[in-house]
Amino acid sequence: MTVLTDTYTLANGTTIPVIGFGTWLLKEGDECCGAVSEALRLGYRHIDTARAYHNEASVGRALRDSGLAREEVYVTSKLPAEAKSYARAVEEFETTMKEIGLDYLDLYLVHAPWPWDEIGKDCREENREIWKAMEEFLASGRVKAIGVSNFDRDDLESLLPACTVTPMVDQIRWFIGLDPSDTVATCAEHGIVVEAYSPFAHGLIVNHPEIADIAARYGVSAPQLCIRYLLQKGAVVLPKATSTGHIRQNAELDFEISGTDMATLDAMRDTDKHAAAMEFRWS
Repeated sequence: MTVLTDTYTLANGTTIPVIGFGTWLLKEGDECCGAVSEALRLGYRHIDTARAYHNEASVGRALRDSGLAREEVYVTSKLPAEAKSYARAVEEFETTMKEIGLDYLDLYLVHAPWPWDEIGKDCREENREIWKAMEEFLASGRVKAIGVSNFDRDDLESLLPACTVTPMVDQIRWFIGLDPSDTVATCAEHGIVVEAYSPFAHGLIVNHPEIADIAARYGVSAPQLCIRYLLQKGAVVLPKATSTGHIRQNAELDFEISGTDMATLDAMRDTDKHAAAMEFRWS
């Protein structure tokens, strides 16, 4: 499982493991703590959480219970999307640090450019304001790297002129069939590492016939192919699983997708919609 020890280097020289363990929808308490503990036992060294997931305390508990040194595990959390003022950003950050119970975060992200209940709202001025707080968190040493999440090209281009420190990461939804190339190109232009969440489109594409056929040729599962595809696109990938078998399998990525198959996968579109429709017809 050498992929679990592979890293990319961020703009400030810190490193980030290329595979992370996602915790969205893992319930606070035994479910989240158990899954994170198992991931750590199996060799994962990058855990991704958020204030909005309501499980930061469980992530912190699993890390402390693991017996691993703090510096061995890369921990990400996120500023709530609704926190669109400097004061609110500081308040939410302090709540996260109290909940997670760690001295520092390796990465802290602005969770979205707009509140979740007002997707698309113009918050350009507010994002510039909270970015100043993010830069202060970094300067304090309580955060080792800062970035954003769900920011597209326009969101990034509106924020960058106001930055003293450029975001080091943009965590975006990305899977086979979804084309975020404009955002990815903007990130590349500014030295921003892209993280891919929802690599299986919330499970909707793991039964996609063409994806499954390509995976079978490599002797791997569709989820493994989905993760490997994104790694070969240069992204940090954040798969999520709860069973030991799936957590282990998602890190068994010792194969390479051919250029021909990568081109086929690149050309796919709306795989999540196709798979959902097929599932409906088969049910």
